[in-house]
Amino acid sequence: MKVSFIGGAGTVTGSKTLIESKGIRILIDCGQFQGIKSLRELNWEPLPILPSTIDFVLLTHGHLDHCGWLPRLVNQGFEGKIYCTNPTKEIAKLILLDSAKIQEEEAHQANEGNYSKHEVAEPLYDVTQAESTFPYFRVIKENEMVNIDPEISVVFSNAGHILGACSIAVTLEGKTLVFSGDIGRDDDVLMYAPTKPKQADYIFLESTYGNRIHPDEDVKLLLETYINTTYSKGGTVIIPSFAVERAQTIMYLLWQMKEEDKIPNIPYIIDTPMGISVLEIFQNNKKWHKLSDEDCIAMCKMFSMISDYQETIATIYDKQPKVVIAASGMITGGRVLSYLERYIGLPQTTVIIVGYQAEGTRGRKLLEGATDLKIRGKYYDVKANIVEIEGLSAHGDQTDLLNWLSTLENKPKKVFIVHGENQPADELRIKIQDKFNFDCTVPIMGQAFEL
Repeated sequence: MKVSFIGGAGTVTGSKTLIESKGIRILIDCGQFQGIKSLRELNWEPLPILPSTIDFVLLTHGHLDHCGWLPRLVNQGFEGKIYCTNPTKEIAKLILLDSAKIQEEEAHQANEGNYSKHEVAEPLYDVTQAESTFPYFRVIKENEMVNIDPEISVVFSNAGHILGACSIAVTLEGKTLVFSGDIGRDDDVLMYAPTKPKQADYIFLESTYGNRIHPDEDVKLLLETYINTTYSKGGTVIIPSFAVERAQTIMYLLWQMKEEDKIPNIPYIIDTPMGISVLEIFQNNKKWHKLSDEDCIAMCKMFSMISDYQETIATIYDKQPKVVIAASGMITGGRVLSYLERYIGLPQTTVIIVGYQAEGTRGRKLLEGATDLKIRGKYYDVKANIVEIEGLSAHGDQTDLLNWLSTLENKPKKVFIVHGENQPADELRIKIQDKFNFDCTVPIMGQAFEL
């Protein structure tokens, strides 16, 4: 059996791990690379194997960096089955359609504005190609062993993180390989704590926050302070947010604060059509989260939900103070760019960063103190107040990752540390070796191992 790391190694995006066993090929996740240009360019490169030779894709969850390359895979000949949970299937459909629309729009704008370095800018894939992926999806229930092949079984177990996210145990050739996916937090506001593995011969563990401990901060107090301070200056609060789970968590917290009269009576706006659609997925998948029907209905009444872009324009030019939650979370695209074009240069604006920011993204640049930001070919001075609330991250920190390993009843033969930048991954490796005495490896992109 051979395992190859063709994405999500040395970086937190582009997750793709290939298992080859007795003529069967299984791809764990099929994500899109995000961030620095050298990574984004990998999205245009072919896989090291023909997509038509891949039998199965197992999706841990529906975020773009885990499912966003599926339309390319299908377009290049994949005809197998894509297994995932029901919420992941529904979220992945939304994510892929949204990604395709954004890429089409950005290609059109680049051609209209003549700021593409290519003679003709083209999307990585279009809406039709995204839709062509959907017939290949197959739903697997949580905690139920399924034989995807006579000699291969899989079990999906809750990973927290976002709706439907799972770790995946793959048993073949008498060995059990456990892929963590993205692990959520043990004390998340909306998601249940991740299920910890009991048995594993090989573990593939994410390391997004492998060298970080989330601060013990009062998230609601920080939100209250930032919103009230900005309101007192007559400014607008912009919260770039992942449309899945983070947006709903922020909505829930703001609703609680409004009920407690902690924040002002100003417009609270959700401007992410996908985020609005995710609310329906929350209501249809109640066993995956802690939010009650009553709270969800009451929470939604507080917000103006924008889906039409003309409403976005009207909101942008409305001068009254407001709080806007808009995608995307790493400011790589989406409607948040339109808000930042207008507001990033105003000192009374506050931008609240609430999730992981990959290397090379606009969100990371803002956190690192960028004085200007390039949006759609034009530079904008950064005069807004840029703040971060780490306590709202959907990723487990180093303590959560170590805790996830703590209930293993056997010593795994090896732990592969993936889906992290080099320093976090290596620091997590050292911690795991010191705490558990497990053999750990941080693979690099393109590396393969025989198991």
